Amino acid sequence: MKKLIFSILFCLAASGVFSQKKDADIIIKSANIIDVKTGKIISGKAVAIKDGKIINVFNEKLISGYNSKQILDAKGKYLMPGLWDMHMHFGGGDSLINENKNLLPLFLAYGITTVRDAAADISPSVLQWRDEIAAGKLLGPSIFTSGPKLEGYKSVWKGDIEVGNTKEIEQALDSLQKMRVDFVKITDNTLKPDLFLEAIKLARKRGYRVSAHIPSALTMEQIANAGLSSVEHLGYALKAGSKVEKEISAEVAAGTLKGKAFNQKVMETFDETAALSTYRNMAKHGMYVTPTLSLNYILTYFEKDNHKNDSYLQYIGKGLQKTYEGRVKRVEQDDAEAIAFRHQLFEKTVTTLPLLEKAGVKILAGTDAGYLNSYAYPGIGLHKELELLVKYGLSPLQALQASVINSPDFLGKKEYGSIAEGKKADLLLLDENPLSNISATQKIFAVITAGKALNRKTLDDMLEQVKQLSAQ
Repeated sequence: MKKLIFSILFCLAASGVFSQKKDADIIIKSANIIDVKTGKIISGKAVAIKDGKIINVFNEKLISGYNSKQILDAKGKYLMPGLWDMHMHFGGGDSLINENKNLLPLFLAYGITTVRDAAADISPSVLQWRDEIAAGKLLGPSIFTSGPKLEGYKSVWKGDIEVGNTKEIEQALDSLQKMRVDFVKITDNTLKPDLFLEAIKLARKRGYRVSAHIPSALTMEQIANAGLSSVEHLGYALKAGSKVEKEISAEVAAGTLKGKAFNQKVMETFDETAALSTYRNMAKHGMYVTPTLSLNYILTYFEKDNHKNDSYLQYIGKGLQKTYEGRVKRVEQDDAEAIAFRHQLFEKTVTTLPLLEKAGVKILAGTDAGYLNSYAYPGIGLHKELELLVKYGLSPLQALQASVINSPDFLGKKEYGSIAEGKKADLLLLDENPLSNISATQKIFAVITAGKALNRKTLDDMLEQVKQLSAQ
């Protein structure tokens, strides 16, 4: 009899009746899973999450094999990786630190689970938030930051590290390494072209990815050869597509071409064949481009919508709103001729977007949102950027890839970009399919981050809290 009982127990154990269930914090079942790399929709799967990571994507019929603290029924919903805003700014000085911190829940409430801070003047606070979020001590999007950017002497930007020779570049990079920044940012307000190229090379030598504004006195070929990782803002691609780019660069260096005349010549000499040749060379060198269409679109068509009555302003602190004034005052001074010209320049510039994509240059979705950049809002701004990317030539799938695949690729973060075992569980659950309509990214059912599922009520409560804090 004992042998019979033992035999039965052995068979039951072998068949899995007594097999131990796996533990999970969250299981998402019945969602339409979007493979953002291929555009395929996967159904019939469940996603198990533990300690902020995806531990399995499995046949949902096997869900009984898990002990989960929470099961999220996502029938009819669309599941994708959380969005990235690859160009935003925390800043405005120490008096605005709290207003900047209030942006953290605002990003999450709009499904943006990661941001790239492209230089500012409150880096100690940003670095602290980055580390606290990574450690699970603060709820907010994962932050990757450049810390203060490199510039020349007497730059117009606040908080820069100003350099004027090789030794100072090396010292600046030493200080950035001590801060443990995630990449290096360089701009061209007063930094001399030769030092600009040297700064790129020295930063790359230390293993950093480098993003930058580009001096007009340099060609895109020179920039590519120096090793720049990403070009910030699409306008630089227009000049790079001129059939006389070297001539234009030489005239700028000589001080004989600037302002409206520069833009006019760039537009008149833009050539698709020359542009594709230059863009293919950029792709060959592994360069990315962050178009940041949002701010330019807002300022280009400011006479049609001055955004001063935007309901979204309820989420932006009064101090941050005040930093918008500089750009606003400049565009408000434009007469009819200047308005027509800025329309012409913008519409010509955006024709480069599909050409860059065609040439194989990877696009990064970023907004330029934050302080200074008038009405380019943290949060909703990324959704507007995705809409603009589609409006001006990308497919909805390509726009999503620009945010959730190309972004982690740029930073070498392999734990992001797809819904698969071992990936970070920063996820976005939508009511509608964004592959059919890119605006569906705004139809947010839930956000999953840091091992928590933030449902619509929780997201709305977060927005209300930001609203109250911004009104103080």
